[in-house]
Amino acid sequence: MPRSLATVSLSLLTVTLIGWLLHVGRSLLLPFVIALVAWYLINALAQGYKRLPLGPFRLPGWVALPAALLTIFGVSIFVFDLVAANLTELARDAPVYQTRLETVFNELMDELNLKDQFELQDLLPNGIVSKLISAGATIITTVAGSASLVFIYVLFLLMEQWTFDRKLLRLFTSPERAEVTFAIRDAVGKSVRHYVNIKTAVSIMTGLLTSALLTLIGLPYAALFGFIAFLLNYIPTIGSLISVIFPSMLALVYFDDLTQFFVIAIGLGAIQFSIGNILEPRLMGTSLNLSGLVIMLSLAFWGTLWGVTGMVLCVPLTVLGLIVCAQFPATRPIAILLSADGEVGEPLALHEHADAASSTKRHPEE
Repeated sequence: MPRSLATVSLSLLTVTLIGWLLHVGRSLLLPFVIALVAWYLINALAQGYKRLPLGPFRLPGWVALPAALLTIFGVSIFVFDLVAANLTELARDAPVYQTRLETVFNELMDELNLKDQFELQDLLPNGIVSKLISAGATIITTVAGSASLVFIYVLFLLMEQWTFDRKLLRLFTSPERAEVTFAIRDAVGKSVRHYVNIKTAVSIMTGLLTSALLTLIGLPYAALFGFIAFLLNYIPTIGSLISVIFPSMLALVYFDDLTQFFVIAIGLGAIQFSIGNILEPRLMGTSLNLSGLVIMLSLAFWGTLWGVTGMVLCVPLTVLGLIVCAQFPATRPIAILLSADGEVGEPLALHEHADAASSTKRHPEE
């Protein structure tokens, strides 16, 4: 067998095995991945607290870090209780909304006066409203069940984070390789931090505007739909569409006429379009350098492996893969294919080696 063919076969086998392990072990991996996200957010918030202007003083790290920890988990508990209460109320009213949806659909069929009439069950599964609510309740129950484990993971990460750099440094026999690794880590951190900060800001804006519009129109569960819009905004493309469909469907069966339905559908669509297609691209710029097709494929891949959590994390994970692949000659073609314009920059290793060589030339006695 030619060497190149053997290399390709081995690479495909390795990727398949890793994908299988990620899927099989997701019940073990997902709590740790969620803990990593929480740990990152806590440290980012702690850095923000340390920069708060308090006259001539600044918060010390030993105060900022616990304050960030309490803030993140306090907000998480508040949001969880709010969503759980709304889902409970929505589940209680689900049969009424299901009946109303069938009535509206039958009236529409009568207005169209089609030759071959069909029923709602022909388009949507029976009891679709109850099934959607049950799916949401299942996600909340799963998150609640793993919350204690996530909290333990986060505590251990916070207690041991001061040793991470020292351990990483001692993994390598040469300081040059360690410096390259630190440079790669910093590049990944910079890109992911830029993405998370902007995405979180626009997601909060989307959730608040969604809740405000639904409250103004008088649709119930405005806080729940605002949280759904906030969460789904992290999911590329389809997240925005879903966050418009759910409240629009409820408006269709909750109000007696279609005026509020059109106001909500058009209003939420305008919010999603303005933020997702005008504001966010201006703030994000071209820092991610990811192909749109790659983002959709990544969404499908990680969604299949890890469900909603994978969809939320698909962009940061793909950015991580692009930056790491760009540093090595063997995987650099993969990074070029993942990028939007084929420009992935020079490998950081080349810069380090060049600096080392120039330093040797400047100081030959060393």
